[in-house]
Amino acid sequence: MVKRRIALHAIVVSLILLTGAVTDAKPALKEKEGQSFIKEEMEWRANRDKRMRSSTSWLTIAGLFWLEEGESSFGAASSNKIILPSGSAPPSAGKFIFKSGKIKVVANEGTDLKYEGKIIKEKVFKGDDAGKPDVVELAELRMWMIKRGDQYAIRLIDLNAPAYKNYKVLEFFPPRKKFKIEADFVTYPTPKTIPTATAIGTKEEMVSPGYIKFLIDGLEYRLDAFNGNEKNTKLFFIFSDETSGKETYGGGRFMYSDFLEKGKVDLNFNRAYNPPCAYTPYATCPLPLPQNILKVRIEAGEKTYPDGHH
Repeated sequence: MVKRRIALHAIVVSLILLTGAVTDAKPALKEKEGQSFIKEEMEWRANRDKRMRSSTSWLTIAGLFWLEEGESSFGAASSNKIILPSGSAPPSAGKFIFKSGKIKVVANEGTDLKYEGKIIKEKVFKGDDAGKPDVVELAELRMWMIKRGDQYAIRLIDLNAPAYKNYKVLEFFPPRKKFKIEADFVTYPTPKTIPTATAIGTKEEMVSPGYIKFLIDGLEYRLDAFNGNEKNTKLFFIFSDETSGKETYGGGRFMYSDFLEKGKVDLNFNRAYNPPCAYTPYATCPLPLPQNILKVRIEAGEKTYPDGHH
């Protein structure tokens, strides 16, 4: 009888100790999860900073020249239709010949115009309306054709652009788990083609497969989504909120989200970032749809760039 009591007492003590250990483990587990969350967000920000410092950074965009039918000369002299940055090219470097959506570049004698690393005299090349555009190079300059709406333009990159050379670090709100939300995805019966206004006054036809709905502080909000990639594993959002034009860029922010299981979406506002128009006047950014203007402060993600265009 005494042995049974001792054994029972030992079991009770063990259970109490085990319960205490589990209770003590909960804060440790939460702390570990919190550290993992912070680590992942800081890694994402480091990659964003790396892209801003790369040769494909939006800070390298130095010009946008709308094309008209016929010839457009290019060079550093002010007499050209397409005026290149001073000191970046010969005074008269060549010409673009544009006709019915097709474009050909012709280099002047003595101009080392290149395509895929090889010097060319002339070349017909495709714009971004045909997929990945062909890019021609002239010293530290890169040029290609884009189509926006029914208009075509030459976009210019300058790897010596002052904005690129003088890049400052990006600023963010502190990472907050409050703004990493599991949202519900609602599919439209048929995808909607939505005319979307841009920063340059044109409209782009963008396809929306559906919308998401989610809660912040107990209140429900929704955002129309666009396809985020060809495999349809991501959604793309253009939104603004009550920080826009104050702590964050006035033209709204962009964000990608991953699909989860059972119609859920990983909506992480900590990874909201500025559109190209925040960094250069030569971008053609889509603006938030009226229904994507959130009446709430999203104190997460990227803030206004200190030396931004706007």
